[in-house]
Amino acid sequence: MSFYDILASGDKTLDETRPHGSKIWNFFSHIACNSVIGASKIILNTMYDVEVKGLENLDGAMANARDRNRCILSVMNHMSTCDDPFLWACLPWRYFKDLDDIRWGMAASNICFTNSTTSTFFSLGKILSCQRFGRGPFQPGIDACVRLLCPDDTLDEKHIFKGTRSCISPSLIPKDSVNFFSSIYSPPMLRKKTSLVHVFPEAFVCQLQPPFKNSMRFFRWGTARLILEPTVAPVIVPIFSDGFEKIKPEKVEDDLFDFFTFSNRGSKVTVNIGKPLDEKVIEGFRSEWQKLCLKYYDVDNPFKMTDELKFGNETRKLRSKVCAYLREQVCKLRRESGFPEEDSRFSSVDWWTNYTTTKGMSDTDVKFVGLNWAISDYQKNVKFYDDHGNPIDTQKKN
Repeated sequence: MSFYDILASGDKTLDETRPHGSKIWNFFSHIACNSVIGASKIILNTMYDVEVKGLENLDGAMANARDRNRCILSVMNHMSTCDDPFLWACLPWRYFKDLDDIRWGMAASNICFTNSTTSTFFSLGKILSCQRFGRGPFQPGIDACVRLLCPDDTLDEKHIFKGTRSCISPSLIPKDSVNFFSSIYSPPMLRKKTSLVHVFPEAFVCQLQPPFKNSMRFFRWGTARLILEPTVAPVIVPIFSDGFEKIKPEKVEDDLFDFFTFSNRGSKVTVNIGKPLDEKVIEGFRSEWQKLCLKYYDVDNPFKMTDELKFGNETRKLRSKVCAYLREQVCKLRRESGFPEEDSRFSSVDWWTNYTTTKGMSDTDVKFVGLNWAISDYQKNVKFYDDHGNPIDTQKKN
């Protein structure tokens, strides 16, 4: 169930980060993506032993989604700074012949979008800016991902929330907002197929020392938005990777030389692609979301998602439930890959919050390789936000 203001925000964000409907931009975007993929393939194919399991699951998911006018959402554990683009470099070249088949993704604003040069580079690479450290699930980059997961021909009264009204009054559309119902509306991005959006729900790299190696953090609630809010449910593909952390082990100190070097040559890299998630379960979550929308929407302005729907206890519980389900599906692939059952603490949001707040002192048996990057003191260009995602401080570090 999609709200008009969320989709409009997504359109605006996409327009602000790339020229509107530009063929020239798409041309250079395709070159940028394939250049990075090509370089990554050279590194992987000459230095490492790569195995991809379940490629037929991704093939089938993309074909099935496109046949039914659905978008595709893939989710994966986050073990290394090279997860993207190396994950995609493991796939055959046929995945990159068409720009529409290349994934959209997200990256940290305080790392990848710090100046005009890096911002343009990552934008050409179909990457959107994500703000961490309290910005929360309601931010422009996630709105843009919700919009990308909506087929362009579903932006109509059937799919956009209108409460109990039989039709949508044009007078409710803000004058400074995009009009999806206008005959002259054009999407901010040129595409001939539905999109593939890939996310790392943990938001931060997680490399733990034995006996907890290849374990995961909790999954962030923004991921649940990408399932609940698109106009039609995306086809969801879980992925578990093992080995990228050997290529780029975490370190305590930043070293420019390390950025251009690759460790543990000859080691095994495995990508395990699971079957698409049960659509009945996903529709069940979306049905719960729709009921909450009808319960808590603003009768006078059904176009705008209310604070209760953003921050209320019932909606938070639903997002938490969705993320727990997603995490368990990736955990199943982890077990299939030969890893033992995860420590039960690692699925708990409260445990991770306490562990991060105390800088690991709450459970000293759990240690990171390098640093726990969810601790803001270890990062630069960090901004801070209140419980509703509003900025409360200027940049902490320069």
